[in-house]
Amino acid sequence: MWIEPSELKIERIQVLDENGKLVGPDPDVSDADLISMYKWMVLARVYDQRALKLQRQGRIGTYAPLSGQEAAQVGSAFALERQDWIYPSYREGAACFVHGFPMKNFFLYTMGHLKGTDAEGANVFPVQIIIAAQCLHAVGGAWAGKYNGENSVSVAYVGDGGTSEGDFHEALNFAGVYKLPVVFFVQNNQWAISVPRSKQTASQTIAQKALAYGMAGIQVDGNDILAVYVVMKQALERARNGSPVVVEAVTYRQGPHTTADDPTKYRHKDDVENWLAKDPLKRMKAFMVEKGIWNEALERQEYEAAEQKVSDAFEMAVNTPKSSVEEVFEVVYEQKTAQLTEQQQAAGSVVGVLK
Repeated sequence: MWIEPSELKIERIQVLDENGKLVGPDPDVSDADLISMYKWMVLARVYDQRALKLQRQGRIGTYAPLSGQEAAQVGSAFALERQDWIYPSYREGAACFVHGFPMKNFFLYTMGHLKGTDAEGANVFPVQIIIAAQCLHAVGGAWAGKYNGENSVSVAYVGDGGTSEGDFHEALNFAGVYKLPVVFFVQNNQWAISVPRSKQTASQTIAQKALAYGMAGIQVDGNDILAVYVVMKQALERARNGSPVVVEAVTYRQGPHTTADDPTKYRHKDDVENWLAKDPLKRMKAFMVEKGIWNEALERQEYEAAEQKVSDAFEMAVNTPKSSVEEVFEVVYEQKTAQLTEQQQAAGSVVGVLK
């Protein structure tokens, strides 16, 4: 019997509508956690806006903005346990911060500093710029965690464009076959640089791709932080019990793909404005104000505090001594090979001559 694509129905999970009104089951989240999640979103938005300006000033390198995707990142990372691992792409600053990655090191990363990959004890793998390669790394990490009995889950963050890469499908295949504790968290922000989602796949959803690999898939409103948090909690529980999961968070990249991109060349103004109306921060703020746990005074105070935190992080990054060429050879292997030592000495000699 033929199975037609139209026969497959996947519901998009939502808790808050675009106006911040409760439309799903009231999640079991304390007021303190609601406020904490919102503060993380504010910090991420302020960081993102500052980083964009710093790049335009030539003070950091190419940068991939995350504005519009704060709910997807913060909501998912907030659900993690400390022993869980994040395998990020280049746009996951917010998720990394929530899981303990120092903001100053993210700034260092954008400056090309070797310390930019130092998570300082947080379970965050180095940023991956090869599209979807982090999915394979997450599978390897999950496999190691299962072997060592760590009770940890590996979370691969990937964009909708990454799901068109072979690495994504190879990772899902291994995860499904070996029942690994891994969650593939897809941020479907509608665009892979200038390629729309409609030209990447004929699937109704990205979530349904999980079924072909013997695992569960779910689609969630990625601009609804409460829905993301609830779904991610369920996904982590499944993964921890040996059932890998694909979560598709439907969201929108409000800015350019990177600072080397001009989205006005391929996106329609009306579409952008439609998605800006779904802004995740506005939605959560409206819900909290209605609930009586937030107001404009607290809003101003939090934005001021976030501005200061970002300024302090950047100042620490700027005042960090620059990496040297010789240091590059110290981070390749835990123990340097004879060949690396030889290359390091040769590089040092060249640098000495140039000085």
